[in-house]
Parts: sequence; C-alpha cells; structure tokens
Amino acid sequence: MYGQRSGSLVIEEVRLTPVLVADPPLLNTQGVHQPYTPRLIIELVTAGGVVGIGETYGDSTYLELARPIAERLVGHEVSDLNGLFTLADDVAVDAARIDDSVDVGGLRGVRTADKLRLSVVSGFEVACLDALGTSLGLPVHALLGGKVRDAVEYSAYLFYKWAGHPDGTASEPDAGWGAALDPAGIVAQARLFAERHGFSSFKLKGGVFPPDEEIAAIRALAEAFPGRPLRLDPNGAWSVETSLKVAAELGDVLAYLEDPALGTPAMAAVAADTRLPLATNMCVTTFEEIPEAFAKGAVQVVLCDHHYWGGLRRTRELAAVCRTFGVSVSMHSNTHLGISLAAMTHVAATVPGLDHACDSHYPWQAEDVLRARPRFVDGKVAVTDAPGLGVELDRVALAALHARWLDEDFRALRDRDDAAAMRVADPAWETPSVPRW
Repeated sequence: MYGQRSGSLVIEEVRLTPVLVADPPLLNTQGVHQPYTPRLIIELVTAGGVVGIGETYGDSTYLELARPIAERLVGHEVSDLNGLFTLADDVAVDAARIDDSVDVGGLRGVRTADKLRLSVVSGFEVACLDALGTSLGLPVHALLGGKVRDAVEYSAYLFYKWAGHPDGTASEPDAGWGAALDPAGIVAQARLFAERHGFSSFKLKGGVFPPDEEIAAIRALAEAFPGRPLRLDPNGAWSVETSLKVAAELGDVLAYLEDPALGTPAMAAVAADTRLPLATNMCVTTFEEIPEAFAKGAVQVVLCDHHYWGGLRRTRELAAVCRTFGVSVSMHSNTHLGISLAAMTHVAATVPGLDHACDSHYPWQAEDVLRARPRFVDGKVAVTDAPGLGVELDRVALAALHARWLDEDFRALRDRDDAAAMRVADPAWETPSVPRW
C-alpha cells in the first residue's frame, strides 16, 4: 500500500488549477480547435517547501478524477512513484464517464477507466519527479537514467487553418499565422515555422480535405523543402484502399504515414501492401494494445505520449518494448503548455534511438504559465541540467488563465469539443463517419 512517510519529501499540499489556454482555429478531421482549450496544472508542495509541477488534460472528466487522487496524496512521499499508481487504481471512475463511442482525448480510441486514470496520473508523476529532482539537486532526466543527447529535435506541426475563429467568437489575436487552406498556405505556414523556430522536419495534420488535395500539399512541401523529413496524419480518416493510394503517391517523399486508416486490422492491411513505414498514436496507446499491433506488423513507429501512457517512466518502458520488437519510437503531441514540453524533452533525452523528430503543438500556444518559455533553436529544445524540470511557474499568468476558466462566459469551453467548435461556423456539421474517404 502507498504508505505514510516522514521527512522533507512528504507531500503537505496539492494544488489543482484548471486553466483555459488560447488556441488557434486549427482544423482536423473531427472539426476545429476551440478558441480556448482546458489544461490542468498540478502543484505538489513538500514538507521541505519544494514545489513540484505537472500538467495534463483539464477537461471536467480528468479534473473530477484528479481531485480524489490529490486528496489521497497528502501525507505521502514524492519518491514513491509505484505507490502513486496503486493509489490511483483505488480511485473509482464514474461509470457514466466510460463510453465506447467517445474518444478519450487526442484521437486515441474509445474512453476507458484505465486510459482516464493514466492521463491524470501522468501529471502527478511529472510533478513528483520535478519535486524529487529539485530536492536532490538533480534534473529529471538524471532520475530517468541520464540523458543520451543534449538537445531534442521537434517537428513543425502544420495544420489547415482558418485566418481566425468565427465572427462573434471570443478569441485571441492570430499572432501572424494567417489562413492555410491550400498547398500554398501550408508552404507559407511551414516557412514561418522554419523562420521562427528553425524547424527542418514537417508534419501535416490531414483528414481535412479530400486526399488528392493533401497529396498536393505534401508535394508542395517537398518542393519547397527538398530532402527534409515530411509526415502526413489524417487521423484514421481513410479507407485501406485510399491509404494505399496515398502511400503509393507519396512513398518517395514521406518519412512515414501516420494513422492513415482506423484501427489495428486496417493499419495491418495497409502495412501489408506498402513499404512506407506507418506510425500511430491511435491504435497503440496502451501496453495491452501492443501484442496485436506488433504481431500483425501494423505499425513501424509508435508515437508515444507521456500523458497517454501514465508518465515518463512508463514512456521509457514503452521505448524498451519497442526496441525489443524493432519498432521505432517518437513522440505524439496534443495542445499543451511549457510544463509538458519540458517533461517531453527530459524523457526524450533519455530514449536511445529516437530516429524521428518529436511532435509538439507548443509553437501554436502564445500563452503559458511559465516565467520563461522553452525555446526552439534550430528546431531543437536544449536539455537542461537544472534541478527538476528546470522550469518555474509564473503565478500571475497562472492566475489569469485560471480566472478565464472560472468566468461563466467560458463555461462551455471547459471540455474540448472540436465538433461543437465547428458547428459555430457550420451549424449542420456532424463528425464524419470513418472512413471519410
């Protein structure tokens, strides 16, 4: 059992602060990003006065589960990470929140109790590691076994995008990105990413327009950035036949094709008839999903996400399993702030054979809760050797984003719903059935 401890590493207080963070109108196969997205900031305060911070999804389902975990953590030690999982397993998930027709977040399959718990526990685990590292004077990567690289490469995350949210919708200024609704717009967006952050690898979120249009966008990127790694991710929107057609059309320019078809059987059928590597963050999101996918050869790259898998240590466990089976690993991203980027960078620094640049939405987020934003230099984030995560909360910024969450005018945005956001512009919009093409 997760036993009571004493000493400076004992948790005396847990603070949960839900926030709403500005998000641009980025399009995907389900709809469009809301003008604000919920995140949850977790703070653990130890008896020694150290504060450890973490971040995860902030939708009401996650917040409802985080509260009882937070209550039970008081009086326990930040170093007992195995016990953290035992504690979380004892917290019941409301049966009404389990729905096999609802995506659990980030387009990773149906909602289950285990997936919800892992997404919440991930934020607490990161906060524990931050507090432990700060207390010991060690960076988080040292607690994970030590870094094998001094900087982690990230990929520019390209989206089809409106110039702004629909008229009459409260939102923040566009920050100069502009619209991107055709190949020329996508190339212009990629050039901005390269100029602002030095990215040399590019991923396009697809499944928005008919495949021929997205093929044209990738071809335009290949012409504008010759020899640079490119990826395309339609989030399972295509049939097996369409997936094979796109793979044949783009096999000479893509580093991999991500989740072209939905589910392991469909991905295996695509993999059987193409030599283009397939990546996933949809059909392999738990350890239980690995055996079928690997046995069928459905994926060649797993895009891990520490929020999905339950934290940084389990991300390393996943990487070890993938190495055993000759499957590559990189990192998936959903809308996130700098705490999650710091956590991603620490764990990615410790994973051998990280052959592909990691995903990150972070450049799209103009707001943050940190005193200093992590920076991309030549498309990479330097791995800090500062204690813990090496980042510090900006309490003024945190309070402002929490005040927005508390504002009754924003109540409808406390749960992310891309389809609902799309219906503001198109009242007839319904989430398309899959395969869409």
